[in-house]
Amino acid sequence: MHKVRQVVLGALVFAATLAILSGLGAVARNSGIGGSAAPSSSGRPAAVASASASARASASAGAASPSASSSASTASDPVLIGAGDIARCDSGADTDTAALLARQTGTVFTAGDNAYPQGTAAQFTDCYAPTWGKELARTRPTAGNHDHDTADLAGYLGYFGGAAAPQGTSWYSYDLGTWHVIALDATCDAVGGCGPDSAQGRWLAADLAASTATCTLAIWHQPRFSSGLHGNDTQVAPFWDALYAAGADAVVNGHDHDYERFAPQDPNANADAARGIREFVVGTGGAELRDFGTQQANSELEVSGYYGVIRLILHPGWYEWAFRTTAGSDLDAGSADCH
Repeated sequence: MHKVRQVVLGALVFAATLAILSGLGAVARNSGIGGSAAPSSSGRPAAVASASASARASASAGAASPSASSSASTASDPVLIGAGDIARCDSGADTDTAALLARQTGTVFTAGDNAYPQGTAAQFTDCYAPTWGKELARTRPTAGNHDHDTADLAGYLGYFGGAAAPQGTSWYSYDLGTWHVIALDATCDAVGGCGPDSAQGRWLAADLAASTATCTLAIWHQPRFSSGLHGNDTQVAPFWDALYAAGADAVVNGHDHDYERFAPQDPNANADAARGIREFVVGTGGAELRDFGTQQANSELEVSGYYGVIRLILHPGWYEWAFRTTAGSDLDAGSADCH
């Protein structure tokens, strides 16, 4: 069953709505699915979400729509597109999500668990290479726990080469347009920890201190906050602490095989519209999909049962996002300013 569940924090909270989506059941809880939001003071559209024309819940007043958000794009601004939890030789879903990449320009990222089930060299060659591997030349990968099932990340590093460790470690950073993008390794036990005194923690602090970018995005595998099967991961809390202190804007994760968007929040899961980090969980690259568990605080939208990728347009001072599915629709779209 496909399920879409959304919560928008604020005074308006709507009751559950049952609708039909793509011939299967779709459940929309609360407002905003398929609805609109008023433009921000900068003139660009604010966040909106769509569960397709056939399944729309009631929404608060406003004028913008997902199509309006897309039309605000600037062709010269960089695009970052990808997902986590990707390649399986016993599934065709990774082929379908790879087709979404092929139709889009920009930089491809992975959010970990690139080749199932153990991230071996053979699984990268046989499962990842024929699908997402077609975009290898423009891919910035991130390692996941299944990639670490092969000792020393041998399959992952052997396949991606220098792109997986351009700075000599499985964590690294790069600039994309006016944005600073950080790839981290959240399999903490395998890399000497994720705390502030670990090698990765010290590197992250130094990297953030050295960056002069107005906008910062971080990508790693296991999410700090998640309403999915795995739930919240406290081991990566130091990442969130450091990023929040530095004024980072957004985080993209995988690990839970679903799509979820959170409102900006602080390291203690308090809503923080002024300085909070917005998190996207996008574990929809090709591995088997799963349903949600207990809904976490500040979760704005949950989508289960759909494979797809997130497309981020990184403008100077703001960004747009869209969750594009292999079913041919955008189930989420919106935009936000950087801090």
